[in-house]
Amino acid sequence: MLSLLTMRVKALTAEYNQWQKRSPEIISTNPDVLVALGKEELQKVDHDLEMVLSTVQSKNKKLKEDVKREQQWLDEQQQLVDALDVTHEEMKNQVVQFSEKRALQEMKSKMLKIRAYKEELLSALGEFLEEHFPLPEEDESAKKKKKSPAEEPTVQLRLINRLMSTPHEPYLTINDSFWPPYVELLLRYGIALRHAEDPSRIRLEAFHQ
Repeated sequence: MLSLLTMRVKALTAEYNQWQKRSPEIISTNPDVLVALGKEELQKVDHDLEMVLSTVQSKNKKLKEDVKREQQWLDEQQQLVDALDVTHEEMKNQVVQFSEKRALQEMKSKMLKIRAYKEELLSALGEFLEEHFPLPEEDESAKKKKKSPAEEPTVQLRLINRLMSTPHEPYLTINDSFWPPYVELLLRYGIALRHAEDPSRIRLEAFHQ
């Protein structure tokens, strides 16, 4: 419709230019005839202007409808963007919480593995000491005698228990229940260490560290 209107304007402009170049011809000197011709031309111009106005109004109405649809589309897109922003923030928070929870679980798993390895290592050390550095027996009858669960724990087991239960204070005080040659054997081979300030106290070497 706009292209047709443009073509109409161009045609009227060309016709106007042609009329400008032509010399006016006296159609009639009769006033009544001139008035009638003037009215006819005015009616034509009025009709053309009404057509132009109707076309412009129709075009404006269509443009308003297009603008309304575009605005509605923009509003919908903005709502979609807002919803996506909210979803993105929620997912980001979930990822952070999941990462923290996963890291905590991995840390707990590693601590359990380290603790199990420590207990396994200390148990193996106790078996090694029991096998290679056993306490001397009093006589042959003692060798044949089965050990009772209520017997006094061996030196190395007491040292191991001390190290595991109180790692910050692993020292034991040597008393009469400790067989001196056995204690010296542990010290000589670096299995046990004396306290730097109190030689009557010994501790197990921290092989697991």
